[in-house]
Amino acid sequence: MKLFKEAGVNIVTLPVFSWAKFQSDETSYHFQWFDKIIDRITDAGLSICFATSTAVQPAWMSRKYPNILPVDFQGNRRKFGGRVKFCPNSKEYNKFSTKLVEQLVERYGDNKNIKFWHIGNEYDNWCYCEKCENDFKLFLKKRYKTVDNLNRAWYTSFWGHTLYSWDDIVAPSGLTEMWNDNGRIRTTFQSISLDYARFMSESIFNCYKAEYDIIKKAYPNIPITTNFMGFFKPINYFKWAPYIDIISWDSYPGVNDPAYLTSMRHDLMRSLKKDRPFLLMEQTPSQTNWSQFNSQKRPGDMALQSFQAVAHGSDSVMFFQLRRSIGACEKFHSGLIDHVGHGNTRVFKECAELGKLLNNIGDSITGTIQKNDVAILFDWENWWALEYSSGPSTQLEYLKEMEKYYYALFKSSIGVDFITPDSKLGEYKTIIAPTLYLLSNENALNIITYVKEGGTLLTTFQSGIVDESDTVHPGGYPGPLRKLLGIWVEETDSLPMGVYNSAIPVDPSFKKEVKCDLIFDVIHLEGAKVLAKYGSDYYQNTPVITENRFGSGRALYVGSSLEQDGIDNVVELSIGLKKHVFNIPSNVEYSKREDENKELHFFLNHTGEHRHITWDQVNYIDLTSQKNVNGFIELEPKGIKILLRNKNEF
Repeated sequence: MKLFKEAGVNIVTLPVFSWAKFQSDETSYHFQWFDKIIDRITDAGLSICFATSTAVQPAWMSRKYPNILPVDFQGNRRKFGGRVKFCPNSKEYNKFSTKLVEQLVERYGDNKNIKFWHIGNEYDNWCYCEKCENDFKLFLKKRYKTVDNLNRAWYTSFWGHTLYSWDDIVAPSGLTEMWNDNGRIRTTFQSISLDYARFMSESIFNCYKAEYDIIKKAYPNIPITTNFMGFFKPINYFKWAPYIDIISWDSYPGVNDPAYLTSMRHDLMRSLKKDRPFLLMEQTPSQTNWSQFNSQKRPGDMALQSFQAVAHGSDSVMFFQLRRSIGACEKFHSGLIDHVGHGNTRVFKECAELGKLLNNIGDSITGTIQKNDVAILFDWENWWALEYSSGPSTQLEYLKEMEKYYYALFKSSIGVDFITPDSKLGEYKTIIAPTLYLLSNENALNIITYVKEGGTLLTTFQSGIVDESDTVHPGGYPGPLRKLLGIWVEETDSLPMGVYNSAIPVDPSFKKEVKCDLIFDVIHLEGAKVLAKYGSDYYQNTPVITENRFGSGRALYVGSSLEQDGIDNVVELSIGLKKHVFNIPSNVEYSKREDENKELHFFLNHTGEHRHITWDQVNYIDLTSQKNVNGFIELEPKGIKILLRNKNEF
């Protein structure tokens, strides 16, 4: 408690993995040991993020009820071990987990120091057991109503796989007609795997929701959360978000991850509930323990990454772990308090300095949000469908294409939201939708209406190809977007990595020739104008980048995977970049938060050198020094600055 106070810690999350200590058999609960901890924390004046401990069931439970244990993709039932290793559809798990939560709520719910409830931990428990297979059939009955509808949606007449009964349905695992290609699961019928992904995401959510309902009924005004994991493919976080009162997530960038990737993950998490801040639930104070090389965070890295989260909308900076474990697999994962047990360490001192700074400036930041007029359209179901597909290339990856477009925005200091195809689009001037492969007619109409009413869309190859069941839209690519884009894609070529074509400027707005690779759409114009053409191959001189005026808006199309300079160019064309308020040098990250009364400008120096920011003479308060600044600030290596200006001064 003394060290927490020295470090400026004001909230602790516990007891995340204590189910085994709470419950030793079906009816015996033990809370006295935890009462002492709660009393100590309460006496110290610390707030509590109260975790339900349901991420790992006790060993006795797995032994007595083995059906709780999940079955893996190859059909093997797991044994007890690891964490979050329970079948999401297990009745036994649901019975025991909800009973525990009822006990915790009854015993501790009145504690005034509880600021949040934290359910589970990093949910990741797909299962292919018989119970899941049977529940999958119920999920499909609800979705498709009849077997005939299902056969049409899945196109099961291909290869003679017509289903006659719901009983013919099996979970799409390694025991069915699937194969592994280049490390990525491929399936004969993408539709069944896509629906199973939907089903699993929903099943795991139901585990969370069962606990959520118990807590919310007893304490409706206390926010409830669970810790997400950024771009985590197995679970559709957008579907969960309405029942997450405040988004929280665990940020563990790789040692070689560029800064923009971490920012992109923060922006996705913030966008799940963009009208309120999120929580940085976990980061490491220094090193992790699971990589081949677990490098320490160098002096300045921890504070820089912490403020990167704050800059993108976090109202917390929290760590895993508060004290280094003395055993098991995370004993070398960094903690605020090291094995030595005192605060005379570099890591602790840096955390204490950060705590002091956050304490001084926190009230100026908390509650503010980002307001952006550019969005990237990101869809988990599209991600699943695109990468289940058996063509056109196993090298085509949804996130890699999207990252290029985000990076272009990041370099230009443009804030961005992530939205779904069924979002309200009209609040954005520009929407970027790379490889929007899966697109329902309803969502296509949403996009078409957006452009018709004055919006700008930038989309790419492999967009508008299939409907929500992964069935190709007839009538030519890009399906329902064909008229909007003013093009017809006759064919799509795919060539090995390292084989390049080029995009050669036709319109002066596309500034220079750039390389392109991987995917090459053969495009015919149907009203669009050409911005760039291919430089070689049999489709030489045919369009590769086009623009079409549609209603009051416009739609740009990129028919190949461009190198970054080309991406930067088309992003600039879609947005119409204007001069920024601040002169920001390269490798300095900029972000803005605001509310109705003030705006905050964050500058983060991701270099080991001094950087300068200049602007037309306007007064700001530098929150890091509490001094007035006018027209110039200097950023030290890995330094941060936060400039505050009240809107009533404008």
